[in-house]
Formats: sequence, C-alpha cells, structure tokens
Amino acid sequence: MNRITNLEKKYVLEALDNEFCTSKNGLFTNKMEAKFTEIFEHEYSISHVNGTATMHTALHALGLGKGDEVIVPPLTMASTSLCVLQNGSVPVFADVDINTYNIDPKSIRDKITSKTKAIITVALFGLSPEYDEILQICKEHNIFLIEDNAECFLGYYKGKLVGTFGDFSSYSFQASKHISCGEGGMLTTNNAKFADTARRFTSLGYAGVSGKQAKITRRDIQDPTYNRHISVGFNYRMSEVQSAVILGQLERIEELVDVRIKVGQIFDEAIEGSDIVTKQYTPDYCKNSYWAYSMILNTENPEIDWYRFRDLFQKNGGDGYYAAWKLTYQEELFEKEIQHMKGITQKYTKGLCPNAEFLQKRMICMKTNYWDLDEAYTQAEILRKTLKEYKNQ
Repeated sequence: MNRITNLEKKYVLEALDNEFCTSKNGLFTNKMEAKFTEIFEHEYSISHVNGTATMHTALHALGLGKGDEVIVPPLTMASTSLCVLQNGSVPVFADVDINTYNIDPKSIRDKITSKTKAIITVALFGLSPEYDEILQICKEHNIFLIEDNAECFLGYYKGKLVGTFGDFSSYSFQASKHISCGEGGMLTTNNAKFADTARRFTSLGYAGVSGKQAKITRRDIQDPTYNRHISVGFNYRMSEVQSAVILGQLERIEELVDVRIKVGQIFDEAIEGSDIVTKQYTPDYCKNSYWAYSMILNTENPEIDWYRFRDLFQKNGGDGYYAAWKLTYQEELFEKEIQHMKGITQKYTKGLCPNAEFLQKRMICMKTNYWDLDEAYTQAEILRKTLKEYKNQ
C-alpha cells in the first residue's frame, strides 16, 4: 500500500484549483472537520496547525490560567508539558505504570493539590491509559481531563473509542502519525461553550466564529463598524491544502491504522519466547493502535547494554530503532530554567518518577509505519536474529 494515494493528490489539486479564493477558502477544512467529527464521535472538531497548539487551546478554553496545576506524565514528548507552560500554568509530573508505560492513577492521586485543575493523559504508543480510574479522580476533585491522543487513532478502551473520554481530546497530524499532512492537529469536544471559545482562540479572537463556524462572513468583513476581535486569540488554523490531505487520509483511516497493528503483530512473533526484551503490556480490554512498537531491554546495565543491543541490531541491517524521549523533567530546559520558575514546587531530581526513570533507560521503540509489509517482515527477522546473537554474546 501507499501512504499517499491518488485520492489525497486529487483533493490537493482541487484545493489548489480554488486558487485560495476567499469565498472558497475553508471548503476542504469544513469537509475534513465534519468527517473527523463523524469518525471520532464528537459534536465539535476544530483543526489546528499542530498537535501542541491543540492542547494550548484546550487549556485556555477550560479557563485555566496562571498558577493552576496540570498533572502530566513525564514519559512522552515534552510538548505535553510545554503547552501547560505556554498557558501560564504549572505542569506537575505523575509517575507511569511499569507495565503499560501510561500515567498511573495512583500517582495522579498523590499529586493532587488545591491548585490542580486538569489532567493531561497520553495514550502512549497507541495504548489507552486507565480511564475508569482517571475519570473517577476527575469526578471526585472536579478536575478537567484532556486526552493527548497524538499517538492513538482508533484505539479502544473497554469497547469505547479512545478520544471520547475527556473534556477535550487532542490529535496530531505530524509526519510520523497514523494520518498526516506533514504537520497539523485536531481538537475535539462535546461541549458547545468550550468549542466556541476554542475556535475563537485559534482564529485571532474573531467574534463571528464558533465551534461549527470556522470563518467570519463576507457581510461581516464589509461592515466598517464590525468588531472582529472580542478576545485574545492566535492564528492556529490549518490550511486548505493540509485539510485536503487529511480528508483523503480520513477516508482511508482504517487501512492506515490496520497496517500498523499488523506490523505490531509481526514484531510480536519475532520476540515470542525471548527473555531479553519485554513489550509494552496491552490489557485484553484495550485495542492498541501501535503508533510504535515499544519494549524494554531486560538489563541491570542499561547505560551499556542498550547501546550494545542497538549496535548489534543495526550491524545486522536493522532500521527504525529509537530510544524513548528523555523524561521531560530531566531535559536541560526543565532542570536549569523551569525548575526555578515561580510556582514550581516539584524538585526535578532523581526518584521523582521512579517507574518512568527505570523504563526510559531501557526502552526500545520500533517504528510501525512500514507501508510495504515485506519490509516489516525483514526487520522482524533481523530483530529475531539480534535477540539470539545478543543472548549468546
């Protein structure tokens, strides 16, 4: 299969044929948002330039501000925390589950204070967190939930679509994601008030936009007394060309997700019976959409053995082998600058999130975006060979 087909190309050419005429601008964006709303079971879908701006918008629309605390996992892209800082709020790191790698509800409970206003969960590598427990915590403490589903499209938790649990759900269309236009993002919600606020925030604070209305009308523009800007906002909107690509991808989304799940199954077979690695645990009530295939190297000396395994894998012809992100609070920016900002009470020292620290040093992430499954089978065979050779060294 091809990642980009004639369908996406056809839509892009149609968008270009409109020559960015003001009267036609937004046609593909409207169609794409409607299609996204249909597939992901929400009332409102608001497109963005990327999957970080989406979460900044969500925090603003929920009314969070300076000093409000947002509980986040450290084992993910720093974007999840940076958007909190961008909003003037405070990220508070909760540890992850040692088996699923997702944010641990028990650790969330330990981190709640009178200043906690929201939780951002991440469906890491395509696997949902434990929503039942997290939603109960949100209910008990009157806390908002934002789902960061950048890596999870068409994943399921106990028969329910991932993305249908939070007050807002965020998705990314970055190049490595299940569906992509190079860069882009989507924010979904069922709350009309939140949607209206979010749309204005992405559209320079325009008065004439709403959750369902993405642009102001020509009649408004032509009125010299019209008050365009009624609130602070940014230009976080997707372009028509980006929307044209995503519309085509949405019409093929099951195919694009299924191929990654198939690659995950291929890697499952490659590591079966091995005691060298342990894969991310997927509970039987979850459907993992496998943005990446993740596992940990079973070693007491990750500082040496992780590189030894990688070098052997690559020597054998391996491709698509990645480390996990450095834990967010261990990034230089956080250790040297954010740590000393007003309102930051956590100490970014060793032991803050012990499970995450244990996993990060040992984690191996294999890419799953092999559109030719023969390539995936080849990489799986190389992985199988590497496991055998590593054990015999």
